[in-house]
This record gives sequence, C-alpha cells and structure tokens, in this order.
Amino acid sequence: MEDEARRAIEAVLMVADTPIEPHLLAQLLEVTPGRVEELCESLANEYEQGGRGFVLVRVAGGYRFQSHPDLAPYVERFVLEGQSARLSAAALETLAIVAYKQPVSRAQVAAIRGVNADGVLRTLLTRGYVAEVARDPGPGQAVLYGTTTVFLERLGLNRIEDLPPIADFVPGPEIMDALEQTLRADPLDEDPMQDEDTMQDEDPMGDEDPVRDGGAVEDDDPVAGAEDE
Repeated sequence: MEDEARRAIEAVLMVADTPIEPHLLAQLLEVTPGRVEELCESLANEYEQGGRGFVLVRVAGGYRFQSHPDLAPYVERFVLEGQSARLSAAALETLAIVAYKQPVSRAQVAAIRGVNADGVLRTLLTRGYVAEVARDPGPGQAVLYGTTTVFLERLGLNRIEDLPPIADFVPGPEIMDALEQTLRADPLDEDPMQDEDTMQDEDPMGDEDPVRDGGAVEDDDPVAGAEDE
C-alpha cells in the first residue's frame, strides 16, 4: 500500500503544472495530510540520496517536481535559448517593493521608486507575478497589489514569509551617514578674489570730489596767473 501511495504521488505531481497541496493529495490517496507529508519527505530524501537531476520540493503551499539547483546552468541555457522576455531592472525593483511592502498601491510604489510605476505594474500583472488583492479603505479606494502563487513558484518559496529579511540588503547606519554626507550639497565658499576685485574697483578718494563739494582747485597755469597780474 505504501509503495502504491508513493507511486501515485509521483504520477500526480508529474502531470501537474502547479504545486499540489497536501490535503488534495490526501483526498486522492484516501490518507491523512500528515501521511502525505511523510511520504513526500521520504521521496525527497530518496531522490537526493540517489543523485537525481530533479528534486521534490514544497513551494507555494504544495509539492512539485523541479530541476536540481546544481543543474541550473543547463536548464537556463535550454529555457532562454532564443528568448529575450526577461524582466527589466525596473520591473524587478517594482516586484521587490510589492513583495516586501504588500499590500501596496501604485502611488506608494511610485513614491518609493521616484518614478511612475503604471507601465511596470501592468507588465507584472500580465506575467502573473502580482495581482489586485484589496482596496484601500481611505479616500479614492486605491487598488492594492500583492504577489501571487506564480511569484512563489518562480522563486521556489513555500510562503511569502520565506523571503530573506530586507535588512540583509539595507546598508548599515554608518554607511547611510557617509552617503548622506557625500550627497549633501556643500555651501559655496566665498570667493576671496571677489573681495580683492571689489577693493580695486573702489575710488581711493572715496566720495570726496573737491569740485562738487565746493573746494578750491589750485590753478597751476602760469599764463593765467600772469594775466591776472
């Protein structure tokens, strides 16, 4: 009976295109979900010890077969041969924001990235990585987005909580302080040459004009002096 149950699990998972939850396998095999967990764990250990090119893993709340991580270069070469439909850097940034901040609105994503995120979100919706999950109860009732089971499958995660802590990717306070000091605009120093030029442009006599102020102007013309005599 146990061998038949193991073979049945293998057969079902082989034809399934999405992870199969334990309770569904339990209904098919007419056993308890706990028994399914034990059988799947036994199969997973058997595949690993046998050095197979595939593994039995639990992702997105269910079980599925997938290629062994050690063989990723070969699988990647096969899957991406002749294809160029990869997510852009902007799409990956947006997807990371949704994954860690969900549920999140378009406006919140745009505020974090500093640019409009409408086009990128449409791409992620089309790919099935994100979906509308709720509505903001505030004014306007903005659509809130979250990740999907497709996202978990692609990353090989069982739950969204299995994402690595975001703190692992954030610089420490010392680095942030250094960056802030570097990016902060320094005040322009006064040009020392400016004061010198100003001093050179000023009239050394100041505003004192002997003619304008009614002062006497000494007449040094000898001819004019002789006529006066």
